[in-house]
Amino acid sequence: MSCSTGGCGTHSDMGFDPNNPEAMAIQEKINNHPCYSEGAHQHYARIHVAVAPACNIQCNYCNRKYDCSNESRPGVTSSKLSPEEAVKKVLYVGGDIQQLSVVGVAGPGDALANPKKTFDTFRMLQEKAPDLKLCLSTNGLRLPDYIEEIVKYNVDHVTVTINSVDATGEVGSKIYPWVHWDHKKIWGKEGAKLLLERQLEGIKMLTDRGILVKANSVLIPGVNDKELPNVAKKLKEMNVFLHNIMPLLSAPEFGTKFGLDGVPSATDQETMAAQEACGMDMKLMSHCRQCRADAVGLIGEDRGEEFTKESFVNMTFTALEEKYNMDARMKKHEMIESWRSHLEEANKRIKIEQAAKDQLSSTGETKLIAITTAGQGVINQHFGSAKEFLIYEAGDKAIKFVMHRKIESSYSGAEVAEDYNPIDEIKVTLKDVDVLLTAKIGECPMNDLNEIGLICDESYANEPIEISVHEAAKKYFFNEKELG
Repeated sequence: MSCSTGGCGTHSDMGFDPNNPEAMAIQEKINNHPCYSEGAHQHYARIHVAVAPACNIQCNYCNRKYDCSNESRPGVTSSKLSPEEAVKKVLYVGGDIQQLSVVGVAGPGDALANPKKTFDTFRMLQEKAPDLKLCLSTNGLRLPDYIEEIVKYNVDHVTVTINSVDATGEVGSKIYPWVHWDHKKIWGKEGAKLLLERQLEGIKMLTDRGILVKANSVLIPGVNDKELPNVAKKLKEMNVFLHNIMPLLSAPEFGTKFGLDGVPSATDQETMAAQEACGMDMKLMSHCRQCRADAVGLIGEDRGEEFTKESFVNMTFTALEEKYNMDARMKKHEMIESWRSHLEEANKRIKIEQAAKDQLSSTGETKLIAITTAGQGVINQHFGSAKEFLIYEAGDKAIKFVMHRKIESSYSGAEVAEDYNPIDEIKVTLKDVDVLLTAKIGECPMNDLNEIGLICDESYANEPIEISVHEAAKKYFFNEKELG
């Protein structure tokens, strides 16, 4: 099954033909999946269960650490879980967070380097929580070996991290020092070539079986930034559903090889350039938050600290299934879908996912607009509470979502200097943005942001995001009389 039907989001960003059975099957799979559908990510929650500690490759951007509750990046978790503990946690969380729709095994190692734990978890989840979508993330080395198990347990969303399609292994060897294969380490280019062969073989086997594949690529400045457009072209050839370009996070305190060697983190502007270079070939995922291996809640929030082992591990499955309450969850999801329908009507389909500037603007000129939100598709967060901003590109004709920008210091729990002022960091984060729409902002931070030419507007508080972005763009930059 390929995504050849146009838009691949949900509701307002859909564009599926209701008379096309293949398109509607995809729509059903992604409708409430917050990672595979941009439209779902402000409404539905996900949980990652950390049942897979072992890994079979070494990545220079990775440092799998435990007991680090302040870091928000791939591979980090506060504790490991057994499959039984993982299922208990899912039931407990699903009772409290009724918009939970997806369970994923994403580490802290590789899901398929821990096959028994991964598939034992999925087997029990099928029985105890059949309403949840099941996902796994993998580097792809063992992917061809476990296709039948993936099909057997109805895992119909698989994420494969693929950072290069260079058949010589030259680029890959700079990212992966070694892969573990056939009881030994294979180093350098040979290891990178083996990994790529297995990734491509596994991806084809997945797409041939109608399983939706999301490809993650880490943007590593000076290493694979020129290679990523080739990756996007290859992914399109293979009917991969979605491409997620993630900026390298390489602060020295993360302890990664790249970080210790001084390879810089990818900037917001570098990420946008990579997205633009790759977006002509592949549908992109722009709302990724590079989640922890034990993430809980909506994308963009992490409620993991609320659900420690002690809160659920001694509960019986009978008590947990009662707490999970399938009927109540179903009603909650119905309410969400009703609200999304209202938002779709309000937003009037003015968003285009993959659009060039001339599709957004009559003049070819566009502006960047940032918003603060706590979810539900509206501008409902105070500036002072924001840890990230959603960035849209807007013209007079339409808008498109570009990326989220997280305040850099929120990636780690490191102590900040006494003279640290978050507004200075926010100025850098929003330096190329033209307008900020927020529910509320104080006079002092507003004046600080005005100094860099950023317009701050509270008048769209609690209004739908997309139509507000479009209206603000027209209000400040696109005079209808001049355009006419």
